[in-house]
Amino acid sequence: MKVQEKLGLWDIFCMATGTMISSGLFILPAIAYRQTGPSIVVAYFLAGLLMIPSILSKSELITAMPKAGGTYFFIERSFGPFLGIFSGLASWFSLALKSAFALVGIGLFLEYFSPSFDYFQVKLVAASFCVLFVIINIFSVKLSARIQNLMVVFLLLVCATYVFLGVRNISWQNFKPFLPQGKGAFLSVVGLVFISYGGLTKVASIAEDTKHPSKTIPTGMFLAFFVVQVLYCLCIAVTVGILPSHELVSTFTPLTHGAFKLGGVSFAVVLSLAAAIAFISTANAGIFASSRIPFAMAKDGLLPSKFSSLSKKFNTPFLSVIVTGLFMFLLILFLDLKDLVKIASTLMIILFMFVNLSVIIMRESKIINYRPTFRTPFYPWLQIFALISYSFLIFKMGKVSLIISSCFAMVSFVWFLFSARKIKRQSALMHLVERITAKEFVDTSLEKELKDILHKRDNIVKDRFDHLIENCPVLDIEEPMSRDEFFTQVSEVLSERINIDAAQIKNLLLKREQESHTVIEKGLAIPHIVVPGANKFEMILARSRPGIPFSLNEEPVHIAFVLVGSQDVRNFHLRVLMAIAQIVREHNFYKHWMDMKDKESLRMLVLSSTRKREI
Repeated sequence: MKVQEKLGLWDIFCMATGTMISSGLFILPAIAYRQTGPSIVVAYFLAGLLMIPSILSKSELITAMPKAGGTYFFIERSFGPFLGIFSGLASWFSLALKSAFALVGIGLFLEYFSPSFDYFQVKLVAASFCVLFVIINIFSVKLSARIQNLMVVFLLLVCATYVFLGVRNISWQNFKPFLPQGKGAFLSVVGLVFISYGGLTKVASIAEDTKHPSKTIPTGMFLAFFVVQVLYCLCIAVTVGILPSHELVSTFTPLTHGAFKLGGVSFAVVLSLAAAIAFISTANAGIFASSRIPFAMAKDGLLPSKFSSLSKKFNTPFLSVIVTGLFMFLLILFLDLKDLVKIASTLMIILFMFVNLSVIIMRESKIINYRPTFRTPFYPWLQIFALISYSFLIFKMGKVSLIISSCFAMVSFVWFLFSARKIKRQSALMHLVERITAKEFVDTSLEKELKDILHKRDNIVKDRFDHLIENCPVLDIEEPMSRDEFFTQVSEVLSERINIDAAQIKNLLLKREQESHTVIEKGLAIPHIVVPGANKFEMILARSRPGIPFSLNEEPVHIAFVLVGSQDVRNFHLRVLMAIAQIVREHNFYKHWMDMKDKESLRMLVLSSTRKREI
């Protein structure tokens, strides 16, 4: 059973938007303002720019591998099970923790509705919302998305109203001095507010819940990023412009204070409601996205298989949702989330680094079935820029966060030793090592998996030609050989498959060659003959590295498709010729053919073609 694909572009946009807008807009500006003053507007803008490499890199990866788990899946297939476990647990932990923190953050705004709320009551309210969204996520993916959409629409409308009313009341005097604490403090704040955008790319983990994920998720992420970037900068600029410095540093709810100044208590209550909804939407999106990570890890054998179970009635990964919700519930009630969130932020930045590295590993491994429909521009300089920038941000998070993140990696390694080291799945990194060292380390398991993903992504259904290629003999000839010797070898292989004497097959091949040469272009030949009998058709794929001289006047043949069929399958014979013509016209086919390391890789290259399939 598979997760039903239900979510469209609007759902993904709202999910991505909802994971970003919470404390980053309604609380963090007051903290950041204390450190760098009015320049926080530019700090948010630059922090958004630092997200662009990761958005582009993850967009490339999701168009090549639209699978549940998102960051986990990309890193696991790029680096192998150990870093797969680390990335999966780190991604799940950081997103679930930030979602729990978002629910607790509601308490800061409850004072406008009931000033008598204490901190424990705030936690009870947060825990109640956690239980509610766990139930919703178990019962219905679409219902969860609809609630998310309504919350995000209301949130965007309130924020737009805030900007509209505030622009006319900005005092530009409030922006002086612009950098009161200097450039060092400003750069530190860029790292601080960068996490405000951190939830954006988490929607990649719900690929299997999404319609046309290779198109829908990247488009949704870009739209959400653009809208939220503009919203952050405008809302913060308005807040700085309408509130004097002493008011900004004396509150943790700066937008609510700004709304009070613009529209009195009623508008402050509306904006507080919007803020509470923002925190709730972050939590809902977080439960949705983070619960898909253990689901994907279990499917790969890195967690107990129970986590990959789907509800028979609702078709949702109920156990993953319940465990994620229970984890958040315990965090809310028993732990101080403020200290843990900094650790989660450090883990998130580390994951962004690995995502950018994954693009480099995938591209440089030259795996033939890594075929993203979107490719990151300015490769690899954009990824290198991201790695340098994120390294700077990590060191700004402090030693404690780095030490605990290292401990997290050690726990992942222990889990790998006890549960996952026997997994034979090969990573793109091993393909890259093999390519650099010219030694055979890997099999074609990753290439086959990516081929299956591509077929699902592009709605490709295997046709008769695919089945023919999957079962045909493949010859990989390393020694010099004449045309007659080649035909002798081919005839012996075919004789066993179509029950015709090898000498008869060879004579037919030689006769066909005398009538007209089957070398159709430089280095490529398609010897094809008609044999007696009925319902017979076979093909041999052959590569000769030294080259086979078919005639004195032509270049040696390195690629040969040998076709043998009876008269009654003539129509299929013609369709095979058309399929071969499409395959050999693909970009760099000749180079790829010569670069393949073994027979199965040659077969995989042909199977991975983007030719038009017969229905």
